[in-house]
Amino acid sequence: MADVLSQSEIDNLLKALNSGEIDVDEIKDQSAEIQVKNYDFKRPAKFSKEHLRTLELIFEHYGRLLSTNLPVYLRKNVQVNVASSETVTFSEFSNALSNPVILAVINFRPLPGDIIIEMTENLGYAIVDRMLGGKGTALEKTRDFSEIELSILDKIMVICMQLLREPWKNVVEVNPMLERIETNPQFAQIIAPNEMIAIVTLNIKIGDVEGFMNVSLPYITLEDIIDNLNTKFWFSTMTRDSDETYDEYLQSMLKRVDVPVKALLGRSSVTVNDFAGLQVGDIIRLDTNVDSALEVYVGNIKKFTAVAGESNEKYALKVTSVIREEE
Repeated sequence: MADVLSQSEIDNLLKALNSGEIDVDEIKDQSAEIQVKNYDFKRPAKFSKEHLRTLELIFEHYGRLLSTNLPVYLRKNVQVNVASSETVTFSEFSNALSNPVILAVINFRPLPGDIIIEMTENLGYAIVDRMLGGKGTALEKTRDFSEIELSILDKIMVICMQLLREPWKNVVEVNPMLERIETNPQFAQIIAPNEMIAIVTLNIKIGDVEGFMNVSLPYITLEDIIDNLNTKFWFSTMTRDSDETYDEYLQSMLKRVDVPVKALLGRSSVTVNDFAGLQVGDIIRLDTNVDSALEVYVGNIKKFTAVAGESNEKYALKVTSVIREEE
């Protein structure tokens, strides 16, 4: 019998009671019986639905950070959303992994133990292709990752790892550190096979390539803060940054952006034949004088004028004026 009855079921039950088809004493005896539920000691229920819901909230925030930060490095639109969350044993998780696979083993300090971020190989190939100047397409045939490709993926996984700090700060201040990247699941046995873990699955789309990122969170790692994994605690500790703090954050991020700066010595026009015949020691006449001010570009925008010189036995420029936008 369902916990919630429809109106028609209630009417039929009342008619059965009035007609004597159902004995009230018999219903009481049945309700007094102890309801026994099967419990599998091999799969202890250490994570509740409330725990999983809070983890989904944390990684929804994490997905928004990935969608914002990864395009800066990949120069490609990235979409991330939480697909699911579940609890399994570590052996079930490791046995379901393909080979090769990208497994980032992360020390989740100050919490004890490690967590694992697993990324499907098609996303890894797309990231490597994009970082090396390609269109960001996955390989048609699966193969092992080379040392150069693993070095590139290492840098991306460090970025993904650092973004974990902000979503977790409402629960605990974490300082994760990437220990290593494995491509063989056999070398990423961080806990006993029968230990329970929570898995949060993120669906990631990089351009036209779509795949999953699974974050494996062992119970022994989260045991010390498991009572804080509830939505009530999450919202009670949530703080909103002021506009001033947010502006300072944006300024600090902008200060770390690298921009190309170049000085234009001058211009000249030569024929293709002369250009093809250039040799060491040939002189090209420019349209500027030796003592003329040079134009300095930041990106493609002319921002300064300067004179050429030398500093510490290296070529240098001395800025003589700043070109404003209105000029």
